[in-house]
Amino acid sequence: MSGSGDLTAAYAACETLVRERDRDCWLACLFVPESVRANVLALYAFNAEIARVPEIVSQPTLGEIRLQWWVEVIEGARRGEGAGHPVAMALIDTMERFRLPPAALAGLIEARRFDLYCDPMPSLNDLEGYLGESVSALFRLASIVIANGEDPGGAQAVGHAGVACGLVEILGALGEQAARGQCYIPRDVLARHGALPEAVAGGLASPALAGALAEMLARARHHQAAAMSSAEVLNMSVRVALLPLALVQARLRYVEKSGRDPFAREQNLPQWRAQWTLWRAARRL
Repeated sequence: MSGSGDLTAAYAACETLVRERDRDCWLACLFVPESVRANVLALYAFNAEIARVPEIVSQPTLGEIRLQWWVEVIEGARRGEGAGHPVAMALIDTMERFRLPPAALAGLIEARRFDLYCDPMPSLNDLEGYLGESVSALFRLASIVIANGEDPGGAQAVGHAGVACGLVEILGALGEQAARGQCYIPRDVLARHGALPEAVAGGLASPALAGALAEMLARARHHQAAAMSSAEVLNMSVRVALLPLALVQARLRYVEKSGRDPFAREQNLPQWRAQWTLWRAARRL
């Protein structure tokens, strides 16, 4: 069993990773109760580890091996090895303390296997399912931790919030996706506007793509509105977990600014604006 010093260092490593890889979620975690903040950061660090697998492997097979290692850590087959990995150590501790369902974490990994390949996203339904299993699941787990292991409810709002946040993330990272030859804009959405996945994966802007992106922006707003409509009656634990939702509107406006290249590498909000937006949203909790 790891000592308390090792565990403290593991949680500190998680915070560093989230601050470097997912600044918006790190800022949102500053408003999470201090008693469980490190545990929520452990979840986001786990997500960051999974998300960066495609960036650090030279071929999909190696990525599959890394993802399978995480599945086995979560399911208990490699707990001994996990104790030597700071993020895995903190994740295991968080899972045990708050009785988190391993199936939800394994489902997140399964959804992220798509990221290893350059296959176009088949349909909008497939994309929303992918985001539900990944981003929405992460918000759901965070809300359980904030509720000290109890079921806080709000599953429908969490589902919509995760899809809204995930869609904005995708729309703001088209340049990075094109650099890897990937296309997350669904094939059926592109077809409705006469655009091709191959052109998107190649980083080619066009009026047809602009039409498809406008549809995606509208879909993100739909999910944001659906999540926000029940915000007032949600358990406090869910509302705190969904703080990243406050950034959706601002990020949508930033992405769709007139004349902005959809493949521009820097589509994120300035940190000061993200922090101010989250602070205002936290005051309304």
